[in-house]
Amino acid sequence: MINIIWVAMFFIGMVFAVINEKLEEVNQAIFQSANEAVTLCIGLLSILVFWLGVMKIAQEAGLLERLTRLFFPIVKRLFPDVPENHPAMGYILSNMVANMFGLGNAATPFGIKAMEQLKRLNGNRDSASRSMITFLAINTSSLTLIPTTVIAIRLNYHSASPTEIVGTTIVATLCSTIAAILIDRYFYYRRKQKGGE
Repeated sequence: MINIIWVAMFFIGMVFAVINEKLEEVNQAIFQSANEAVTLCIGLLSILVFWLGVMKIAQEAGLLERLTRLFFPIVKRLFPDVPENHPAMGYILSNMVANMFGLGNAATPFGIKAMEQLKRLNGNRDSASRSMITFLAINTSSLTLIPTTVIAIRLNYHSASPTEIVGTTIVATLCSTIAAILIDRYFYYRRKQKGGE
């Protein structure tokens, strides 16, 4: 469906440009945007590689393991259906730690693996389990301590102070994560009450 929407938007835009004799401007915008996209990707790649390297050093030094142990009691309460030694728990914790450092690209493989393991725990059913819904809510809201990708974009566009967003990012993502957990729990208990009636 999304492909149809994008193709429709493209054709409507092109027809509009032809009718208004703006095709030349559209061509210039396309090439300029493509150039900026490549420059931005290369800039982001260097920052991402740097932070992935820092994460690897933190992992080798045992910092990630300590962070995982620190967050384990919280995560265990959020996912009571997941056994402590199940691989899903490790992937969930790794995903959350990577998201905290603003490494969405590094967190994605952990998130996919966590969902695969949660689906196995759910008996490979097509409907999502409680843990899968909770994980999706937390992963989407994702508490972020260092917004690495956003800092890289701000650096790329020559921001005077690219790291000034750190404080507001922490507050905003903390609020979004708390809201996601509360909404998730509200609907879970509401569904549980309806099922019990």
